[in-house]
Amino acid sequence: MSEIYLFNTTSRSKEVFVPQKPMIVTLYHCGPTVYHYQHIGNMRRFIFADLVHRMFLLNDFKVKQVINITDVGHLVSDEDEGEDKMEKGAKREGKTAQEIASMYTADFMEDLSLLGISTGDTLFPKATDNIPEQIVFIKKLEEKGFIYATTDGIYFDTSKDECYADFARLDIKGMREGVRVEENNQKKNPTDFALWKLSPSGIDAEKRQQEWESPWGVGFPGWHVECSAMAKKFLGTTIDVHTGGIDHIPVHHTNEIAQSENANEAPLARYWMHNEHVNFRNEKIAKSGESFVRLKDLVEKGYHPLAYRYFTMLAHYRTKINFTYEGLDAATTAWKRLNDFIAKPPTSTMGTIVEVGEASVGKALELFNDDLDTPRIIALMWDIIKDSSLKDEDKKATIVKIDEMVGVIDPEYQPEQTISFDSLPEDIKTIIKERRTARDAKDWRKSDELRDKLKDTGYEIKDVGTEIVITKF
Repeated sequence: MSEIYLFNTTSRSKEVFVPQKPMIVTLYHCGPTVYHYQHIGNMRRFIFADLVHRMFLLNDFKVKQVINITDVGHLVSDEDEGEDKMEKGAKREGKTAQEIASMYTADFMEDLSLLGISTGDTLFPKATDNIPEQIVFIKKLEEKGFIYATTDGIYFDTSKDECYADFARLDIKGMREGVRVEENNQKKNPTDFALWKLSPSGIDAEKRQQEWESPWGVGFPGWHVECSAMAKKFLGTTIDVHTGGIDHIPVHHTNEIAQSENANEAPLARYWMHNEHVNFRNEKIAKSGESFVRLKDLVEKGYHPLAYRYFTMLAHYRTKINFTYEGLDAATTAWKRLNDFIAKPPTSTMGTIVEVGEASVGKALELFNDDLDTPRIIALMWDIIKDSSLKDEDKKATIVKIDEMVGVIDPEYQPEQTISFDSLPEDIKTIIKERRTARDAKDWRKSDELRDKLKDTGYEIKDVGTEIVITKF
């Protein structure tokens, strides 16, 4: 077994992984805020977390893993100002905060399943189920002298942490009020963050749906507190690996470290790993507008969810991805060819001895252990397919074994039985041509309308990469 190398955000370098306990690893992955659907950029974070999970399992580690569910406390500014995202989502949907949390958590779990992400050995604790633990955590910081009160809540005093700026390499002196947070004249330092937000007072104050009693008054925990409290509860004082998106570094993870390490007087995590963004046409994906693409949107357009997973594997997790439908089309064509090869019937069923290429599997694991080098693993799969010295059945067995690392082969994949375009009635051909024109123009609404029109005539059309698959039902 080769050594495991992880890129540690703390040192900004690859380091050899050494567990706290032999052959046991604890993993904490920052989970979703369940006030809305997750978009494809959000889901890259969980594909990445799944890679970390798979890598340790394939190296024979016993894995203890947590993905938290944020269902309170995450404000719209991602910091300490504005409306709670759960309250905002409840108003948008005309439901209670608990109802939308349940709805969007279920949708998130469905997306994990579609992407081939195993959840059987994973804990998914909710922030609202762990309020007492968060209050105890804040009390501990109070006893150590790290908190102070304002009219709107209880804050962590970052000036008392000499190492606060280290993790994110923050320029504290250069920061001004309003750069990272909205103006709050009662805060001692611009980097101070809320541990407990108090219920708004006054006759005009809007009543919140989710609030709890605490030693400091009725309110709710700050966003960062839940991760610190739940990581300790479920995984211990110091965890082995903590992951998240690169956007978590300057605020969320910096604050987690400050509060945890001062409360517990021990490191929060020994290795920090972060994935880069998925952009949509070179812009950050937002929760509204054209860039808000869900995994199920891709499925409705005819893309297989594992084709999107394959698309993300073509770039290293620390590399930014620019999502385009053209790029996904190309990835889908390759993904389909790979699965076609694996699904191809054997040339002989009698007396065939199948051999797994252990050297190739070993090479793939070496690449996987080298900070999850998925692009080179995918390239290795194709090198095996192209190797004329190997039998097809040996190639298949080897690739299926390697796929335990990247998870892009669909075990239920069936090559499409297509209908020839030339054999179709003229009116059906016309609709298909119009739909292709709409897709080329990126008029997705018209494309979908024409697809539905085809369904009404008894034909189903799917776009698999650059190919059109037509079936009659």
